[in-house]
Amino acid sequence: MGMSHSYGVADDVESRATIHRALDLGITFFDTADIYGFGANEELLAPELSRVRDGVIIATKFGHEAVETGGVRINGHPEYVRAACEASLTRLGIECIDLFYQHRVDRTIPIEETWGAMRGLVDAGKVRFLGICEAAPDTIRRAHAVHPVTAIQSEYSLWTRDVEDNGVLEVARELGIGFVPFSPMGRGIFSGKLTSLDQLAATDHRRSNPRFQGANLDDNLALVRGLASIADELGVLPIQLALAWVMAQGPNIVPIPGTKHTGYIEQNIAAGDIDLTPEDLARIEAVFPRGAVAGPRYSDMTNIYV
Repeated sequence: MGMSHSYGVADDVESRATIHRALDLGITFFDTADIYGFGANEELLAPELSRVRDGVIIATKFGHEAVETGGVRINGHPEYVRAACEASLTRLGIECIDLFYQHRVDRTIPIEETWGAMRGLVDAGKVRFLGICEAAPDTIRRAHAVHPVTAIQSEYSLWTRDVEDNGVLEVARELGIGFVPFSPMGRGIFSGKLTSLDQLAATDHRRSNPRFQGANLDDNLALVRGLASIADELGVLPIQLALAWVMAQGPNIVPIPGTKHTGYIEQNIAAGDIDLTPEDLARIEAVFPRGAVAGPRYSDMTNIYV
């Protein structure tokens, strides 16, 4: 997402180099969406992944429909599901999407109707597997009854632990569904490099995120410093420790850390070699306890956990 959307100015040259480096290092799972850059992100990935198509899993999403007045609306109606799939296939230059997510749940239509259309895409050979994002446990169960849910994608990290309390992680484990945490590194807060909003580009969405505002940011940076102290003792970076913590939460968890730069790919991959002991996890919990983060995830949570 960050290559085309929400995190400042896009740099397609660096982005392509980053994708190449990821492939060289064995990354096989690439996550995009039609809303990222309003199609630009899918088009960015297309030529880079075409040369290794059989060796990668491409995930994309639908559900945010651009409207003439600007902005987007949530759309889960069957005709839109089918149209969005065709558009993504064209932009990605592929014949079948490996993993097709409903990006947000549409409150105006029963989930069974949306997932009936998604099941039709699987039957037609246009999609292999289906997923759902930021959905509530009951919604996940209802979707799963129409067609097996392969993956649930929600935000999850030391920074955001809602899914531990609202039943989403529990239902994923119960039904044998993979869980894909986005923003597993706290939207970059764990890098330790961000200390002021003045460091962010004018188009960076974090400028309007409540957790990065005023006293909230000060309180949250104090938590990051506590994590950094443990990282120093272990000889790793705070951002690597945060990613290792996510991976330690269960075998069904496959995080998708985003990056716009080649150098960070190596850092992210190295986090997979960190083996956290129960004692390490307890120390992390002590300095970064659940519920300690100041501020809500978004200023508007209307379409989250529907």
